Amino acid sequence: MLKAYKNFELDGHLVLTDRKDWKEKSPDKDYFKILWNRGRAIDLLVDDMKVNLLHDGLICLTPLQKFVLPETEVDFYLLLFNREFYCIHENDHEVSCEGLLFWGSSEFPVLQLSEHEHPHFESLYQVFMDELDTRDKIQGEMLRMLLKRLIIKSTRLARSQHFPDWMENQQKELIRQFNILVERHYRDHHRVAFYARRLHKSPKTLSNVFLAAGHKTPLEMIHHRIELEGKRQLLKTNKLAKEIAYDLGFEEQPHFSRFFKKRTGLSPSAFRKGA
Repeated sequence: MLKAYKNFELDGHLVLTDRKDWKEKSPDKDYFKILWNRGRAIDLLVDDMKVNLLHDGLICLTPLQKFVLPETEVDFYLLLFNREFYCIHENDHEVSCEGLLFWGSSEFPVLQLSEHEHPHFESLYQVFMDELDTRDKIQGEMLRMLLKRLIIKSTRLARSQHFPDWMENQQKELIRQFNILVERHYRDHHRVAFYARRLHKSPKTLSNVFLAAGHKTPLEMIHHRIELEGKRQLLKTNKLAKEIAYDLGFEEQPHFSRFFKKRTGLSPSAFRKGA
């Protein structure tokens, strides 16, 4: 099954599939991705990191995060959409592409559907399938409404499953805002102090909030984002390592090379050759 919608005027795409060869059958776009594992537990590779996705596990990934399904048989639904399809529209910050499920989370946002939640998500995906088969003037708007509903339901699960019950909304929002600032400024600002000032907090306060939530440290999140972009440019562009280093805010290429090897175990050139 592969069902797709395209808005030719805005170049907005939404794709729903359960096929491993979807990349060959769908447009070559940078997609936000929501993967629902409907079968047995699998080990998913996300940016070369192994993520164990249990039955009824759901993971949300940005266009910069790449995943590889295992070679064994997998029962899944994969929903993909690009920024032109959804994020050009006015959305509350929690249900936009800067919401908790994507840029706003410090960890891979893996959600676990309960027996109670499963039929609700199943019904929602069935409506997606029906609407993707319905060709009329309001098809796109209906699909956006369904996507917003899915994001709202998933965001509620993320809030309940990824933060301690006692944590105040203000602290959760601080983590989300930090991660969004990192997305906007990681190329030019590599130190936690910059983000703390923008958030009117001390670096220690930021670190304490992340620690209390059981998330990676603020500095680790900055480094992780720089690493992701370094990998992307090594794989997707023909830029020299020194050009990538400059683009990512390193004064000298050796500084970037040392950083990259410490993070990945490979030099930039070795990573590119082995891809």
